Amino acid sequence: MKSGEAKDMVLEAGKRLVKEGLVTRSWGNVSLRLDNRWMVVTPSGKKYEELLPEQMVLVDYFTMEYEGVFKPTSEAGMHAAIYRSRADVNAVIHTHQVFATTVAVAGKEIPPVVDDQAQILGPSVRVTTYAQSNSNELSNQVVAGLEGRNAVLIANHGAVCVGCTMDEAFVAAQILEKTCRVFIGATLLGGAKQIASEEAERLHNEYLNDYSLRSEE
Repeated sequence: MKSGEAKDMVLEAGKRLVKEGLVTRSWGNVSLRLDNRWMVVTPSGKKYEELLPEQMVLVDYFTMEYEGVFKPTSEAGMHAAIYRSRADVNAVIHTHQVFATTVAVAGKEIPPVVDDQAQILGPSVRVTTYAQSNSNELSNQVVAGLEGRNAVLIANHGAVCVGCTMDEAFVAAQILEKTCRVFIGATLLGGAKQIASEEAERLHNEYLNDYSLRSEE
């Protein structure tokens, strides 16, 4: 993939997140792995609605050096840590979406309660403990929380969703928001009834083997 194409895809994803209410203004960030060294990320502190493709930033996810005059998002280090640890991940979306953030603030891990959650996100959605934004500690916690998963909640902050493509990462963000909304509602009604852990594992493995583009690698 050429860098220009990747920049277009990152910008399109950012604007789509705003349109669907998963982020507002400049909050949250998006990245796409370009190759075995470079990623394209959204810039720091700029509204998605006003961004141009040339403002997306090319960053070396090993050295964190970047090209051009625009600074990468302050959370580029978290994206880089994910790419270094997950060869199967090619897109990362970090949001402050409302229902996911609500569950993250409550510090609740989400058990397998919805079948599409188990399929696409994994057998559960973990939540980190609180750590300073943009810190190595937070990056390490996010990477650990994503092990075997496509989403993680960041305590008192938001969420991170990943995928082998930008579309898959975006679907993960949508499914996460739906799952969190259902989980909150079910809790208010007396408690969410869980899918058996063995069934949740089976659903996720079936998705990875039969539906995800990972199965074509």
